[in-house]
Parts: sequence; C-alpha cells; structure tokens
Amino acid sequence: MDAYIPQVGTHISDLETPCLIVELDALENNFKVVAETYKNTNCKMREHTKNTKSPLLAKMQMSFGGTNEGVCTAKVAEAEIMVQGGVTDILIPNQVVTLDKIERVCALAKQGDLKLCVDSIQNVETISQVASKEGVQIGLLIEVDTAMGRAGVRSPDQGVSIAKAIDQLDGVSFRGVMSHQNVEEDKTPEGRYLRAKETIDICLAVKDAIEAAGYPVEIVSTGETFCYDIAANIPGVTEVEGGSYALMSTSYSYLTEFQIAGKVLGTVVSKPTPQTAIGDIGSLSLAAPAGIIPTFDGDDVQVDSIHDDHIVLRTKDNNLNVGDHFKLLPGHQDMLVNRWDKYVAVRNDIVEEVWDIPGRGCYH
Repeated sequence: MDAYIPQVGTHISDLETPCLIVELDALENNFKVVAETYKNTNCKMREHTKNTKSPLLAKMQMSFGGTNEGVCTAKVAEAEIMVQGGVTDILIPNQVVTLDKIERVCALAKQGDLKLCVDSIQNVETISQVASKEGVQIGLLIEVDTAMGRAGVRSPDQGVSIAKAIDQLDGVSFRGVMSHQNVEEDKTPEGRYLRAKETIDICLAVKDAIEAAGYPVEIVSTGETFCYDIAANIPGVTEVEGGSYALMSTSYSYLTEFQIAGKVLGTVVSKPTPQTAIGDIGSLSLAAPAGIIPTFDGDDVQVDSIHDDHIVLRTKDNNLNVGDHFKLLPGHQDMLVNRWDKYVAVRNDIVEEVWDIPGRGCYH
C-alpha cells in the first residue's frame, strides 16, 4: 500500500491519523535561530541529518544561512541519500570499517567531498587501500572521546600517531578532529557552558598536539544542539554538528528559543471514563528511548501509558471526546522520524506540502 499523501489545502482536522506533521512556522523559526547565531562567526553549522533524514530540509537550512553547506550523516546509507538529493559535502562522524561500505564511500567521493572519522591506524590503512584502488581521496577526521565513552582516541598522543599515519598513506588526507558530547543534569546556561567547555577542550587538546607535531588541522567538528550557541564562540571550533534543533523535542525544552516543529497527530477513538481518553497513536508510530515518553500538546492532559497502537490519556476536565484530534510532542525526534515515510507540512492548520523522508530506515 502506498504511503498516505493528503492533498495540499487539507485542513488538519481532515487528516487521517496517526500522522507525522511538521509545523512550518516552528521549523522556519528554528532555522532562523541557527542562521542568526552563526551569521558573524567563523564557526558554522554542519547539520546532522540523523534528525530530519531529508536532503530537502538540509538544503532548506542552507538557504536560511549559518551553515558550511555541508551535513553529517550517521551512516553510509544516509550519506548516499544526501548525495542523491544534491548535498555533496558530507561528514560521517562514525567509523566505517568494512570493505563494502568503504567502497560505497569511495563511489560517493567521486561525486562530492566525503569525510570519515577514524580512531585506529588499522582503519586508516584499510580506507587508504580501497581509496587508492578506486582513485579517490577520502578526508579523515580523528574522533576524540570527550564524554560518551564510545569510539574515539583517549589521548593526544593517540591522535598524533594516527595523523602521522594518514599523512604517509595514499588515497586519504588528514582534515581534522571531531568529538561529540552530551549535557548532564545542569542545563542552565552556566551548566551548559561548563559542560561544553570542559569536553570540547579535550578535543582541542588533541588538535593542539597534532598541530605541534607539524600537521595542520583544517576542521574541528564538535558540539551539538545543547551547546550550539556556546561551541560557536569557542576559539578553534570550526563547525557544530547540531541535529535535534531542526524539529526539536521536549528533552530540549530548556532551549526556549527553539520550537517543537515535528509532532504526531492523533484521534481519540474511545472514552471509557470521563477522565480517560484512548488515542490511535501507539509505540509503533512513536519512539520513547530510555523512558523519554511524549507529552500531550495542551493543558490538563497527561500521558498515562503507551501500547502498540494506542495511547491512554488522563484528563481532569473531561475535555477530550471521541473523534477529537490531538497532538503529541515527542521526547526524541531521531527515532520518531525513522518510523515514517512522509512529513505533512502544515501552516495555520492547513497542509502546504508533503515531503518524502528518504533517509528513514537506512540501516545498511
């Protein structure tokens, strides 16, 4: 069955549900915030498209300004979608280690500027062998573990060793360093600043060591949505890998300058008690990692529980009836978007456009 595609001009009350909607005024606000933040800075936004999974939306941010005209993608398959959509400056801020995927990256490098992140000499050597065979040049950034406990070098010396190895091999070029971090409990402006500064400084220490060893560092790709405004003004940072800011979610509610653009529209299908309403949105159309459940868009209604195809809502004022539409505000957008084929873009409750989500489900 084809994906649901409502006609332009349809009122939101006539949409079939559940339905992933994007409120255009909110989306444009978020793009404008980023454009204004990076308007007069050396550092620019490199939007992480794991949030939107859409070349169209990536290019929309570029049209608003504030970017370096490039994007991040979590996977090779997502990079392929971006290139197909006309976005050709791509950083994959993860390790790509298997021969088949490195070959796919090399194919993309014939169409644009492809960059990978590495944290081992073995990976560098494999990429070099494949890239040399294919006659392309792959840019490499050294990932630095600053907070996540995942991939990345753990010391400046490790970074210097890898930079030296890259410099001695064909088919690869050393481009810079990259890191990712998250915010902890203190999400005040002061807390965000301290967290961003202490973690990004770890990445900058690797940069400084590599430069001291005689290898110029072109790119320092770091930061994310929680510190988009802070990282932009830390000397040495050249680009920020923001993603969640585009559609936003309740987990970033402390960033009040942004608005939640991506929402799930549902319908009340049952009213078992005056204070209980059952909606047609369930876990199959939502995502709630680590208990980050969605929030009802409105007052005096709480999300009680989520089932496969239903949600239980508790109300105080008997203000939901069978047939009523309602919106849910997601706590996490990346996983939510991955469950849908289309965005239904609305303004003032009227459908203006319907957009494909070609990057969804790109696991391989």
